[in-house]
Amino acid sequence: MVVQGGGASWQLVFRRLARGLRPRRDRRRSVWSVGVPLIALAAGLLFTTSATTADGTALRDDRRLQLTQLIAEKRKRLEANEKRAADLLARVDQETARLTELDKPARDQAVALRQSAGFSKLSGPGMTVTLNDSPRRGSDFGDNAPNNDDLVVHQGDVQAVVNALWAGGAEAMTIMDVRVISTSAVRCVGNTLLLHGQVFSPPFKITAIGEPTTMSRALDSAEGVREFRQAAADFGLGYTENVEKNVTVQAYDGSTDLRSAQAAQ
Repeated sequence: MVVQGGGASWQLVFRRLARGLRPRRDRRRSVWSVGVPLIALAAGLLFTTSATTADGTALRDDRRLQLTQLIAEKRKRLEANEKRAADLLARVDQETARLTELDKPARDQAVALRQSAGFSKLSGPGMTVTLNDSPRRGSDFGDNAPNNDDLVVHQGDVQAVVNALWAGGAEAMTIMDVRVISTSAVRCVGNTLLLHGQVFSPPFKITAIGEPTTMSRALDSAEGVREFRQAAADFGLGYTENVEKNVTVQAYDGSTDLRSAQAAQ
């Protein structure tokens, strides 16, 4: 055995290593030798794009918490605005009373106009009418199943009752304890009721102050009310009339802004 010097041995190792790393002309380059660098490059580009888009935040953060906070803030702001509006209305009432102290006829006229316009609380005998969706479903009727629209209270049903009560001499009225005035509009969204920006679900309660017998006769003669009573008998919708010996309707405290108006002829 021939033992070579240390320097010669290391030179031999480096020459063999260099020959192993040198590409051989007779061997085709593997697909992986080209694909792996491309995949790595694409992955790096993807990571860079994600980091830039996130801008230091997690891309999959749950946004529900932010939405809940936004709703809470909007609700607080609405409550604050409603309180401020109530305070301003109280100041207007105080100033109006102060200015009319020296003019009793004008003060009496203002009080009468406020009452007829719905801006004063009113108590007296009256009637409450309640409308409700049917608890039954179309499949409960077998082969004679009605349309789903036949099983819910509609805008026209509520309006028919309201108009009949006014025609029967109602002096004041509330729907779901919200005072109804000349600019009130009853709207239905699905099976919910929209009134003065508030949404209500059935049963819908309509209360009116007036002579109960006269209002009851007006309900009996109203075509829309009679049709709803028939639907209540056929499909299980809810319809009740209750005479009130003494009921109180609160004053209207919402917005009084008008978008359009027309003088009465």
